Amino acid sequence: MLKTKILPSTEEAYAYPLLIKRILADSLKYEPNNEIIYRDLTRYNYFELNKRVRKLANVLKNLGIGAGDVVAVLEYDSPRYLELYFAVPMIGAVLHTVNYRLSPGQVLYTMNHAEDKIVFTNTDFLPLLKSIKEKLTVSVPCILMTDKEELPEDELTISGEYEELLRSASDQYDFPDFDENSVATLFYTTGTTGNPKAVYFSHRQLVLHSLAEMIVFGVYDSVARFHSNDVYMPLTPMFHVHAWGVPYAATMMGVKQVYPGRYEPEMLLRLLLSEKVTFSHCVPTILHMLVSSPVAKAVDLSHWKVVIGGAALPAGLAKAALQLGIDVITGYGMSETCPVLTVTYMNEADRKLDIDKQIELRTKTGVPIPLAELLAVDENMKPLPKDGESVGEIVARTPWLTQSYYKEEEHSKELWRGGYLHTGDVAYVDERNFFKITDRIKDVIKTGGEWISSLELENLISKHSSVSEVAVVGVPDLKWSERPYALVVPKEGEETSAEDIQQFLQQFVDNGTINKWAIPSRIDFVSAIPKTSVGKIDKKRIRAEYKE
Repeated sequence: MLKTKILPSTEEAYAYPLLIKRILADSLKYEPNNEIIYRDLTRYNYFELNKRVRKLANVLKNLGIGAGDVVAVLEYDSPRYLELYFAVPMIGAVLHTVNYRLSPGQVLYTMNHAEDKIVFTNTDFLPLLKSIKEKLTVSVPCILMTDKEELPEDELTISGEYEELLRSASDQYDFPDFDENSVATLFYTTGTTGNPKAVYFSHRQLVLHSLAEMIVFGVYDSVARFHSNDVYMPLTPMFHVHAWGVPYAATMMGVKQVYPGRYEPEMLLRLLLSEKVTFSHCVPTILHMLVSSPVAKAVDLSHWKVVIGGAALPAGLAKAALQLGIDVITGYGMSETCPVLTVTYMNEADRKLDIDKQIELRTKTGVPIPLAELLAVDENMKPLPKDGESVGEIVARTPWLTQSYYKEEEHSKELWRGGYLHTGDVAYVDERNFFKITDRIKDVIKTGGEWISSLELENLISKHSSVSEVAVVGVPDLKWSERPYALVVPKEGEETSAEDIQQFLQQFVDNGTINKWAIPSRIDFVSAIPKTSVGKIDKKRIRAEYKE
C-alpha cells in the first residue's frame, strides 16, 4: 500500500513541503491568461485550469478516493490528463499513468499490481478494459472521457462522464499539506523480459525535477531554450514518465500549452503551424514522421525547437531537421530516472560551427543537468577517465531517481547496487562532460573478439543519402559468435542495395572510425522498423524475427 502522511497543524515554524500543489499555484503568478489548448476543440487559461483542478479534486473525493489510493488513467495527451496530473497527487492519491500501447495482458498485470481503485478512461480504450474486466482482481469503476457527443452504452461499471462530473462539482478545495516524500505517481516500464516493473516518484522528486528542467532549458546560454514566451506541445505520450516531466515545468512557467490528443500527422502539423508551437519533445520516430512529410518542406519550421529522447538521434535525421530550420537537440533519461539526466549543451563557439560539426555535438547524449551526478564506470564500479574513449556503464545519482521497483525487492537491489542507479547504457565521457552512449549493454555486438556499437553503426548508415531509417542488431554466427544485421527503410522514391550500403561503410573502415568486422554481412530492406509501445526500436523483436 502506498501511504500518504497528512501533516497536522502546528504553531511551530512552517516546514515548507515540496508538493505538486506549489507548481500549480505558481502558474497564476506571471502569465495566467496564457491558454491551454486541446486540438481544435477547446481552449482556456490558467485561471480556468486551477478552477477545474479544484473541481476534479472534489469529484475524486465524492467518488471515495483518498490519500494513498491509486487512480489509473487511460487517455491521449489532453488538458484532461494535465488536470489529473495535478488533482490526483494533490489530494494525496497516487496517479497511475497506464501505457495503453502495452498488450491487454500487460495492462491487466499493471492494473492488478498497482491495485487501482478507479480508472479515468478515454472511450477509445473501453474495448481494452472490457477484454480484461473479468480478470481484474477488483471491480474498477470507470470515469469516461470523450470528444464525442454521445457516450457508448457499456457493460463496465460507469461512475460518470468527466465533464458532467466537473460541471456539478464545487470549485472550492483546500489542498492539504503532507509529507513531501509521499508517492505522487506510478508508471510501469516496458521491460524486455518478464512483466513490466513499476517505478514511482514522490512530490519532492517531481518538484525538484521540474526546477532542474527549468534551469537547464532556461538559464544556460545554449540551443533549444524553453522560456515563458514559448508555445509548448508534447509529442511524447503523457503516460510515459510524465511526458518527460515537461508539462509540470510548463505549468509552473505558465507557458501556452497545446495538447494534440491522439497522434495524427495531419493534426500535429496543423497545430504546429496554427498555434505557432515553438517547443516539443519526442522520440526519433515522431520527428522522422514529421520531417518526412511533404508539408514539412513547404512550410517554415525555423521557430520549432525539439528535444529528442527515448533513443539515439541519428546523424541523418538531425541533418534533415536542421536543414528544415528545426533546432534539434538530444536529451537522455529512463523510466527509472523521472526521466531527464542529460541535455545537449552548445556554447557560443559551438553554435558557430558548420552543420556537420554541430550534428556531432547535437547527437551526443549530452551534459548532466543540474543536481545530476553521472559517471561512466568499469565492472568494478571504478570511474573511468574523461578522455572521450574509455567506455563503461552509466551510473547515476540525483534527487529524483526511483528508490526501488514497487514490490520488486530483488530487481531493486540490482538497480541500486553500489549505491548508484545502474542504467544499463554503455558510454564514454569527454573532457567537456559530454556523455556519448555507444550502446545498451545487452545490444553491444560481440564479433571475432571485438565489441561493435549497434548505435554507431545505425548513425553511420543513417548518413547514406537513400536511407530513411535503420536498425542494427547482433545475430548469432557460428564462426564469429555474432555478426551485425541491419534493417533499412529506404527514402520514398529512392533505391539502394546492400552492396551499396556496405561500400558506403567502407569509407569509415578506411578512416579508422570502425573496423572491417562492423560492416553488416546481411542488410534487409523493409517498409517499417519494429517499434516498442513508446516508439523505440524493438531490437528484441528484430532478433526474434531474424531467428525465426
